[in-house]
Amino acid sequence: MLAFASWLATGTPARAGASSTAQAATAPAATAPAAAHELTTGDVDTWLEGLLPTVLAREGIAGAVVSVVHDGQTVTRRGFGLAGTGAGPDDSGAERVDPERTLFRIGSISKLVTATAVLQLVQDGVLYLDAPVQDHLDFTLPTRFPQPVTLRHLLSHTAGFEDRIAGVILAPRADPPTLRAVVTTDPPEQIFAPGTVPAYSNYSNALAAYVVQRVTGRDYADWATDHVLTAAGMSTATFAQPLPAHLADRMSKGYDSTGSAPVPFEIVGPAPAGAISATAADMSAFMLSQLGHETGATTATGPAPGPAPGPPLRSSTRDLMHRPALGPDQLGGLAAGPRMALGYFDQSRNGHRILGHAGDLTAFHAQLQIYPEDDTGIFLALNSTGVRPDSSLAVREQLLTGFSDRYFPDRRPAPAALSTSAEHSARAEGAYLISRRSQSTFARLFFLLSAVDVRAGAEGTVTISQITDPSGALVPFVEVEPWVWQEVDGQRRVAAAHDGTAVTAIGLDPAFTLHPMPTRQAVLPWVLAVSLGIVVAWLLICLVTSVHGWRHRIRRHRTRGDRLVRAAGTTSVVALAAAGTLWAVVATALLNDAPPPASWLIRLAQVLTALAVLGVVPAAWSTARSARQAGRTGDRRGWLEVTLRAVLTVGFAGLGYGVLVGGLLATSITC
Repeated sequence: MLAFASWLATGTPARAGASSTAQAATAPAATAPAAAHELTTGDVDTWLEGLLPTVLAREGIAGAVVSVVHDGQTVTRRGFGLAGTGAGPDDSGAERVDPERTLFRIGSISKLVTATAVLQLVQDGVLYLDAPVQDHLDFTLPTRFPQPVTLRHLLSHTAGFEDRIAGVILAPRADPPTLRAVVTTDPPEQIFAPGTVPAYSNYSNALAAYVVQRVTGRDYADWATDHVLTAAGMSTATFAQPLPAHLADRMSKGYDSTGSAPVPFEIVGPAPAGAISATAADMSAFMLSQLGHETGATTATGPAPGPAPGPPLRSSTRDLMHRPALGPDQLGGLAAGPRMALGYFDQSRNGHRILGHAGDLTAFHAQLQIYPEDDTGIFLALNSTGVRPDSSLAVREQLLTGFSDRYFPDRRPAPAALSTSAEHSARAEGAYLISRRSQSTFARLFFLLSAVDVRAGAEGTVTISQITDPSGALVPFVEVEPWVWQEVDGQRRVAAAHDGTAVTAIGLDPAFTLHPMPTRQAVLPWVLAVSLGIVVAWLLICLVTSVHGWRHRIRRHRTRGDRLVRAAGTTSVVALAAAGTLWAVVATALLNDAPPPASWLIRLAQVLTALAVLGVVPAAWSTARSARQAGRTGDRRGWLEVTLRAVLTVGFAGLGYGVLVGGLLATSITC
């Protein structure tokens, strides 16, 4: 949940950390493994002090918190930079980040709380992972496939629902909708069969939380606070939006970048999927709980008052939560790559199993990772997006990969490239659609214009346009297992499913899948570009000829039909310009997490769009009429005019094709 450009890559960092130079189609030679540093408070603090202040200043991020846990203890909790810079009228003054006191928004890391709540009820026999969720709902879940949607599907982002952009971040000081309203008001369409396609979905998480609410008979936030947050010792973590008075003064301000005015407190619509505010101390307690340590409810000064907290998940339930949710029988070849656990992304590195989740709002960005076999966890939160769109991703990657490489270095030999790398890379080449998309609404056009390009490279490598190094260069991958590619000089892997001849899907990330784009959609950008060029050129020609005729007082004889056709064509072009302006307003709102555009604005844009593409009618009529006249006279200039009008007709027809394929006239305007 973040500004739309980053939204497309949530859980899929744009940086891969590999060299920008294409390498030979062999894995890099194995080097002597680095010695692991001792994971102690002194070493971690020294490392953080040498890294984060410089990186935060470089990326324009005002403040951050980090917490590290290991062997059942908190190794360190550190605050860096400012929780308030004093910039802007709503920012009272400079205030240092305090890891024990300062609250940060954790965004989609909140989804791990939902998963924990569900699994507590599973271990108590109240819920069953593979039973239809419809059994617990008081409304009919809209589905298109015979397979029932289960909690396993919801927690692994494989329920098949399309994603929605609007309604995630609401207007400042807006009243958050009830959880029932979130899951029942115009729910997203199901576009994939359950359990087959990983496709990130805020709706799925909210629906899982609603099941908790239904079976417990209590408000989800209240139940999860008592049974997950308090039980883990997260004494100040809260779902509250806005914050209550006793916590409001502890909330860090959020910024676009250091020096900018603060961003208002963000209201998350699907609250279970991203509403939690927490301190670094809270997140230390959560990680310890997720690693099986009974931390208890505590405050910064000691045990919290009140009844004793409940136990964390039992060992068997934690194991269930941490292992892959689906296997080859459901995912096919995608199961050879990183997979979703129940709530967690597989982010393994250096031969160590790492489970994590990122969280992004407009200003706040966070990441949590636990190492189940190494009894370790690390949490980072930032209160600014930074000077570049991917600044927060750069900071997170540098810290988390640096932590892994410092304390859990790779001791494995480098994998060898397969002889089939060149052949399979060539088969994978093409334009792909990302599974996290809107398909039934007008937003479909954006996704069709944002195709992911997979290209076979030199020496049998393959590149994916979504994955670049810090300089922006494409990262080369080489095949190291059948239909599994690993980045050259790196560790990120992607796996492909295939039907024996062609690639049918690529696992870009545990909850993000790429599907080959049909030809009718792949040609759309070219069709729209050419069509718009034709219409704009026609408009310019009309303007030039009109000015020329006016200046030289040239009077052209036009019949009433000619004048009507010309007026209709001009109206269509004006409608096209007006529609483009309105769509730009809509897109700007969606790209910047602004409140959803008004329904009337979208409908007006659709009406103007329809009027614009209807320009094909007068254009075609004019072409036919000119052709009949040129046929009678045999005038070469007449046939030139026929050709020009035919080209204009093709231009309007191309616009119509783009509008229909792109879904701009879709009846659903929920985006």
